[in-house]
Amino acid sequence: MSDPMEAGDEERSLIGADAGDRLSPDGVSARGDRDASTPSFVYVLAFFSALGGFLFGYDTGVVSGAMLLLKKEMNLTALWQELLVSSTVGAAALSALCGGSLNGAFGRRVAILLASGVFTVGGIVMSAAPDKTILLVGRITVGLGIGIASMTVPVYIAEVSPSHLRGQLVTINTLFITGGQFIASVVDGAFSYLHRDGWRYMLGLSIIPAVLQFVGFLFLPESPRWLLQKGRSQEARHVLSQIRGGRSIEEEYDTITTSIKDEEKGTRGGGLIIWRMLSHGPTRRALTVGCGLQMFQQLSGINTVMYYSATILQMAGVRDDQQAIWLAAATSGTNFLFTLVGVWLVERVGRRKLTLGSILGTGLSLTVLAVGFLLSAQNSPPVTLQPSDALNSTCTLYRSCDLCMLDPACGFCYYENGTRVYNSSCVHVSQQSTEHAAWGRCSNQTEESHGALWAYNYCPTSYSWLVLLGLILYLAFFAPGMGPMPWTVNSEIYPLWARSTGNACSAGVNWTFNVLVSLTFLHVAEYLTYYGAFFLYAVLAGLGLLFILGCLPETQGLELEEIENLFSGPLCSCGAFSHNDSPNIQYIRVKGSNYHLSDNDASDVE
Repeated sequence: MSDPMEAGDEERSLIGADAGDRLSPDGVSARGDRDASTPSFVYVLAFFSALGGFLFGYDTGVVSGAMLLLKKEMNLTALWQELLVSSTVGAAALSALCGGSLNGAFGRRVAILLASGVFTVGGIVMSAAPDKTILLVGRITVGLGIGIASMTVPVYIAEVSPSHLRGQLVTINTLFITGGQFIASVVDGAFSYLHRDGWRYMLGLSIIPAVLQFVGFLFLPESPRWLLQKGRSQEARHVLSQIRGGRSIEEEYDTITTSIKDEEKGTRGGGLIIWRMLSHGPTRRALTVGCGLQMFQQLSGINTVMYYSATILQMAGVRDDQQAIWLAAATSGTNFLFTLVGVWLVERVGRRKLTLGSILGTGLSLTVLAVGFLLSAQNSPPVTLQPSDALNSTCTLYRSCDLCMLDPACGFCYYENGTRVYNSSCVHVSQQSTEHAAWGRCSNQTEESHGALWAYNYCPTSYSWLVLLGLILYLAFFAPGMGPMPWTVNSEIYPLWARSTGNACSAGVNWTFNVLVSLTFLHVAEYLTYYGAFFLYAVLAGLGLLFILGCLPETQGLELEEIENLFSGPLCSCGAFSHNDSPNIQYIRVKGSNYHLSDNDASDVE
């Protein structure tokens, strides 16, 4: 039996610990937990989980280059281009919303297996599609898999990670997303030189990581928190011991068990989980913050940049398809590299500061993009020729290349001498292909075309460099913070009983606004002009900055079971302080339960 005096000394030493040595549920200080070696199995789990992010990123990135080839081979209209891009996103939004119920009923592991299986089927359909209708079916199928993975993977990683690495490991999912986008852009560049069917290889190669993830998860365990929630305590204890490398898990196990029992007592009224979340103040506020982050991530235009990066560069005056695709690869590489910066910073500066700095820089970069297009428009070459055989085309009404480009039925035909454009005209585009005009010197039906240049969807300009600079700056600011932090924060801020539903709702919001932005971008650019569209995104990023400044608290270093307390106050007071500024609450273990000591209590201990 231990000496009572020794026990008292132990309690005093625990109480006297400073904030930097705050106890974690496994009975060691947070600082000590950081110093302990992390079992490599945790990184194996994170790797195979994050392959879901790689699939997400690959599909996002590959469609940018594939669309340049598809619109020629299948003669796609702007509406069909938007459908093929946004159908995946729409399907992902629906499956993400359904993914919460799937996660709750069958677990994170089964959901990830289903997602990778569905994605594999979709990849096969896309690569073998004989026409645009079947291709659309494949895009929708892929979207269903992506949606389930997008809301499941961050939750799974967060639930198996130790608290001092949780931010980094969840951010690795976003690193894999940006890595997938970069690999996709390189694949796009490699297969863009094929005269036909290059897009089939681009879209079909996504099958490889999907199969790898499926096979990997056949041998990986379920989340211990989900197992405990379902009453499978022995299995949960075994998995927790496995992922903690055989270290003592009793305190962490007891804390999770107590948390689940407390949640069950508080939710015995039953009913739909989403209704219970909305009826309970802290979870309602957490859901508002989580969904708001995902909404502003999309409204700041990220997937416009990723889906249409090659098209944007062409709009800015880059003429060659291969050149546009390789420049898009450079922007994807920037995205990947600066996501690495986010992985390094997330546990050093915290979620809140990283997100605030990111969205501020994103808004400024969008302004640079808009200015680049504005200068291109103000210096747009004039139309100097009005062909006599214009066949009453509305294209003859336009007096500059910029106005001509905003009409998808028209193209710009011109001669060039160095940087000078002359003998230029706005001509109706061919119904068979956007690669040439319907008639005249820029059609493929005349010998007059020698030396004449045809520009569809872009104007010759000397300001392409400014648009490319804006794209790179945009991704350099967006990638470390606004890219990963909405997913990281959402994986942390909900209690266990609401975690699947909360992440499903926030992912659904993300995909819904993804659809809204990607489905409308080409039309918004047509009606607001290119620079007007990016000024709009810059204003929306500014609104996001205000939201984050007022509503996002700091979750760095807290255990998942502790974070709910951050949302106990009014909604937009939670961003006013971090947990490091809150009252210093210490924990001691008294006969198997947590006893909370206030600052006043602690000060009375000698």
